[in-house]
Amino acid sequence: MEAETLLLRVAAGDQEAFEELYGLVSGPVFGLVRRVLRDHAQSEEVAQEVLVEVWRTAPRFDPGRGSALSWILTLTHRRAVDRVRSVRAARERETRAARFGEGPAFDHVAEEVEATLDRERVRDCLRSLTDLQRQAVTLAYYDGCTYREVARHLSVPLGTVKTRMRDGLLRLRACLETAAPGPGPSGPVRSGGKPHVR
Repeated sequence: MEAETLLLRVAAGDQEAFEELYGLVSGPVFGLVRRVLRDHAQSEEVAQEVLVEVWRTAPRFDPGRGSALSWILTLTHRRAVDRVRSVRAARERETRAARFGEGPAFDHVAEEVEATLDRERVRDCLRSLTDLQRQAVTLAYYDGCTYREVARHLSVPLGTVKTRMRDGLLRLRACLETAAPGPGPSGPVRSGGKPHVR
């Protein structure tokens, strides 16, 4: 099935379509991130963030403005570049902190999330999830864990984690859309979010 068709189904909340789309685009996404970052571990994290962003923002995809893969790779490149800038800024802060004897610099990943999402709105929406969904989403989204790492951390089967994540992300997206102050922009979007399912 073509990526455009799958992405439109994902926009309607089709979880099976997301699994198919993941299998179709995860390779190109990871490859592009790896070319930009070169670090394998960080590339996995960023690829995961991109795929969650695809799930969250699929309704913004406009087939009239380009192919689904081009749209996804645009998100991928933006997020990879954001990570490069974030890492560079974190290193500069750490250097300044060491030079002037200050405390440790803020976590650059946390700063990135705070800069792109309304923290209070996300926190409220996270409360709408079940405890298990919230644990899985929090570990993956905020801690940068892969699905396998979440499964190990929670001591549950990988399939259970995938189900929790899919259901949790679906509810979270619906809550964020409801809580948004106004209609969101259309078309391709910037960075924000994760999963690199393995």
